Amino acid sequence: MDKLVLYTNKKSPPCRAVKLTARALGIELIEKEMTLMRGDKLMEEFLKVNPQQTIPVLDDGGIVITASHAIMIYLVCKYGSDDSLYPNDLVRRARVHTALHLEAGVIFSRLSFLFEPVIYSGKSYFHSDRVEHIRKAYRLLEDSLVNEFMVGDSLTIADFSCISSVASLVGVVPLDETKFPKIVAWIKRMQELPYYAEANGNGALELAEFVLGKKEANASQFL
Repeated sequence: MDKLVLYTNKKSPPCRAVKLTARALGIELIEKEMTLMRGDKLMEEFLKVNPQQTIPVLDDGGIVITASHAIMIYLVCKYGSDDSLYPNDLVRRARVHTALHLEAGVIFSRLSFLFEPVIYSGKSYFHSDRVEHIRKAYRLLEDSLVNEFMVGDSLTIADFSCISSVASLVGVVPLDETKFPKIVAWIKRMQELPYYAEANGNGALELAEFVLGKKEANASQFL
């Protein structure tokens, strides 16, 4: 197997979802950390791989795959020893896709909606309605967790995708354990994975701390 190159960023939830998948499969990645800022020494190389300038991007010996969900599915289908992370059974696969859409269309999109005004527009506060949208996303996730994991009682890429966003959100919009006990239990199960901290936990904490620090820095400009 050729060495797989992943253009990534430690703080990015979609990138961390891919890293979780790779670790679960025992795949070694050559990680190229991107800042997506002018002056990034990798940018010229990266633009040749993905002119859209989005991460994560996987380069598998010249085969380029973009978008985290597509990359995760590709890795499991090509390199997985079984179908446990992305089931062949059509019903279970459909449920994985449902959870992936929940992550992309609700959880991650609302994370972006909350974080981006602080990161990019200099806002010194979180819009209250956007915070409430995060809590509604928690409710949707809580109601979806009818078993130990996102799809039944075994781990799938749906769990990797969802935890990548949720792990950062809870550092900014705290999770009420009395209202969302299933999410709390699920997070603890995910944290028990031996590769969790390196592949996701540390980066999730860094993103939450970065957003909160940016918020405080923005506020200090008006003191």
